[in-house]
Amino acid sequence: MKLIIQIPCYNEAGTLAIALAALPRQVPGFDTVEWLVIDDGSRDNTVQIARVNGVDHVIRHTCNQGLARGFMTGLDACLSLGADVIVNTDADNQYNADDIPALVAPILEHRADIVVGARPITTIEHFSPVKKLLQKLGSWVVRVASNTDIPDAPSGFRAMSRTAAQRLMVFNDYTYTLETIIQAGQKNMAITSVPIRVNEDLRPSQLVKSIPSYIKRSIVTIVRIFIIYRPFRFFGTIGCVLFGAGFLIGLHFLWKYLGGEGEGHVQSLILAALLLGMGFQTILIAFVADLLAANRKLLEDVRFKTTALSQNKIIDLENREDG
Repeated sequence: MKLIIQIPCYNEAGTLAIALAALPRQVPGFDTVEWLVIDDGSRDNTVQIARVNGVDHVIRHTCNQGLARGFMTGLDACLSLGADVIVNTDADNQYNADDIPALVAPILEHRADIVVGARPITTIEHFSPVKKLLQKLGSWVVRVASNTDIPDAPSGFRAMSRTAAQRLMVFNDYTYTLETIIQAGQKNMAITSVPIRVNEDLRPSQLVKSIPSYIKRSIVTIVRIFIIYRPFRFFGTIGCVLFGAGFLIGLHFLWKYLGGEGEGHVQSLILAALLLGMGFQTILIAFVADLLAANRKLLEDVRFKTTALSQNKIIDLENREDG
């Protein structure tokens, strides 16, 4: 059994050595533990520090592509290297590496495909009240969209089995945390969480440039999640609200018209017609979006099967060469 611990990095020269020093080289249940760093176009000496501190594999992007792309690049590399379980952690040493055995335990016991580390959000001092609120809001949205019960959906400290990693495909460029949980729920993967500890804050978050920016990007991410993964519910709800409002206004006009007061309420009739038309069209969009979502799922299944087959062939060839 091989465990690979991956760390997406972007200009992490100041903290990477501290994070690597805390990582284990032996974890119960695994014969081999390897480290992999994904350098997302860093402009400092992140790569040199990774190599000096014993990182087994370094994957580099020529330019910065964002956390989500770095995460997916790491998964692809780990799968090609024959990882049976993959642990993702941060380069700022936010998560306590001593909790890795607890994080992978549900996978080793065949109780879960993905395990998310749940931080003690309410007691983390360097999290502002707004950030804590957004963390809770994001987790609630994910629970609704995925039918899972993950208390800390934005946590990047997580473990996943080889099969789970092969089935994940992130569309969002900003972050992978929420979207991967929703995919796991939709694809009926077993997902759970375990409580973890956090370390002292070493640097400001690179994702949270400012509170207004974080709020804006979080809202966009949440809306995109519903559009991509719950399109019928998203557009259907909007369509029903518009159609219902138009229907009620139309009834109001009809009541006035039957009472002989219709001439003074023609604007209500126009508004009702507009709302009814908009609602009907939005409901039609809901059906079209649902068909597109079904097609996307089929394409993801095809990708999973072809990717798994090609990776297994590569590993088989490497094992034969080693033999």
